Amino acid sequence: MTGEHIEMTTAFVYEELASPCDKMDIQIFGKLFLPILYAIVFIIGLVGNFLVVFTIVRGGRQKSITDIYLLNLAISDLLFVISLPFWASYILHEWTLGNLSCQIVSSFYSVGFFGGMFFITVISIDRYLAIVRATFVVKARTVNHGYLISCAVWVLAILFAAPHYVFIQKTERKCTSLYPEHLEKIWPIFSHMETNIIGFLLPLCIMSFCYLWIIKTLRSCKTNRKKRAIRLILMVVVVFFLFWTPYHISLLLQVLKYYDIFETCSTLRILDYMIHVTEPLAFSHCCLNPIIYAFAGEKFRKYLSQLVLRCLSFICFCVPSRQCHDGGLTPIPEAGFTSNQTQNTSEQDGSVLL
Repeated sequence: MTGEHIEMTTAFVYEELASPCDKMDIQIFGKLFLPILYAIVFIIGLVGNFLVVFTIVRGGRQKSITDIYLLNLAISDLLFVISLPFWASYILHEWTLGNLSCQIVSSFYSVGFFGGMFFITVISIDRYLAIVRATFVVKARTVNHGYLISCAVWVLAILFAAPHYVFIQKTERKCTSLYPEHLEKIWPIFSHMETNIIGFLLPLCIMSFCYLWIIKTLRSCKTNRKKRAIRLILMVVVVFFLFWTPYHISLLLQVLKYYDIFETCSTLRILDYMIHVTEPLAFSHCCLNPIIYAFAGEKFRKYLSQLVLRCLSFICFCVPSRQCHDGGLTPIPEAGFTSNQTQNTSEQDGSVLL
C-alpha cells in the first residue's frame, strides 16, 4: 500500500508507520504463508504439549521436581500456541473480535512466551544442581520447592510480559498498542530490548553455563548413558540457539529502525521479510519442547507407554475378553511417574537430563 507501511510481528501485533516504501507484496506474502505456518505450529504444539500435561497429571501421585517444571513448561507453550489461530485470523481478516479478546489473546501470547523461556531456564538450572551439585541440594529439590519456584516463575512471566500487552487496545479493525504520547518512542524500543535480553540472551547464557558444567561432570563419570546424555544436552542448546537466534536478530534490527539507521526501501523490505521468515521458525520451537524435554526422557517414555496400554486395557472391557487376550493386552499395574529413590539415582548418572 503506497504511502503506508504495515509492520507485522505477532509479538507486537500490527503497527502502522508512515513510509514511502511500497510493501504490498510483503503483505501478500504474509497473508499467504503466515496463517498456514501458524496453523501447523498450533496443531503440533497443541497435541504435543497437551499430551505432556495429560501424561504428567495422570502419572500417579508421586511427582518429581523435574515433572513439575515440565508440566509448567507445557502449560506455557499451550498458552502460546492458543494465541496463534487468532493472529492467523488477524492477518487474513484484521481483528473481528472485541477489545477484551484482543487483550486476552495478547496476554496469552506474551505470558506464554516469557513463561516458556523462564521454565526452560529453570529446567537447566535444576539439572545443573541435580548433577553438578547433587550432594549439596539433594534435600532442597523437593516437590514443594518445585511448586513454589513455579509460582515465582509465573509471577515473573506476567510482570515481564506486561509491557507487551498493557497498552494493547482494539482500534477499528486492529488489535494494536496505543502508547501515551510521552512513551510513543521509548516504550516500543524498551519492549523490543526486553524481549531480546530477558527473553533470549539471559536464558541462553544461563543454559550454556549450566550445560557446560553438566557435560564436564558427565565426562568424568563412568556410565553407559554418558554419551547419550551429552548428545541430548548439545541438542537442547543447539536447537534453542538455531530456532530463536535469527528471530531475535530480526527484532534487534527492528529497534535500529527507530534510530533511522535503515532508510532505503530495499533495506526496509529485507528487514520485513526477515521477520516473516524467522518468526514462524522461532515459534515452532514450542512444538519441539515436548520432544526435547519430555519424550526424550526414558522415564517419561516408559510411563507414556504404560498409560497407552492402560487405555487399551480399559477399552478391552467393552469387547469380549477373548479378543483382548488375542491382542496380547494385559493390565498394567499402577505406577507413579517417578519415585524419590529413582529420581536420586537417575539424576546422579545423568538420566534425568532428558
